[in-house]
Amino acid sequence: MTTTSRAYGGVPIEQRRARRRAALLDAALEIIGTSGFAKLTVSGLCTKAKLSERYYYESFTDLDSVFSELFDRIVDEIGQAVVTAFMTAGPDIRAKTRAAIAAAIDVIADDPRKARIATVEAQLNPALLMRRAEVMRSFAGIMLAVCAEEVGADVVENAGEHAEFAATHLLGGLWETTNSWLAGTLPISRQTLIDRSTDQFLLTASHLIGSPLD
Repeated sequence: MTTTSRAYGGVPIEQRRARRRAALLDAALEIIGTSGFAKLTVSGLCTKAKLSERYYYESFTDLDSVFSELFDRIVDEIGQAVVTAFMTAGPDIRAKTRAAIAAAIDVIADDPRKARIATVEAQLNPALLMRRAEVMRSFAGIMLAVCAEEVGADVVENAGEHAEFAATHLLGGLWETTNSWLAGTLPISRQTLIDRSTDQFLLTASHLIGSPLD
């Protein structure tokens, strides 16, 4: 048996490493989400995670890499929630669209720490600028793929660059509108935010394909 697969107490080393990595990310979520990235230190992170510093260096090269992976974990959670909500919602496109938007908003709105990381701290961290752009392109691609399944790939293909622009524009608008709502500068209820966002998505999609979706 190789060293990498050796078990301790019945738990394989890979699983123990994954648990330690998850513990460090959980600790980073608490520190960055409550006090900001500027307050994140290696010693503070390890103390919060109840791990020695050697385990930090086992998983990460620097604090930016911790933040980047934490951001990715939140983004993955949003993506999974959106896809699940869309696939399990009612059969009509409005119900599906509303469920997907609500799922995305709920992930960050229900945990102030995730909201701060995704909407405030991520914008202040230069290391995440490129990653945020990649995430937006990825979500736009998912949105176009879902739309193609609903209305037909040929319809989306005919829309060409306009479809990609619309997807990016809508997602960016949802991101910024949600930021304003979380900051309290957009004084509407969560349900109103979701309903109005749903309207905007469907109106734009209807315009692109030349027929109403609602």
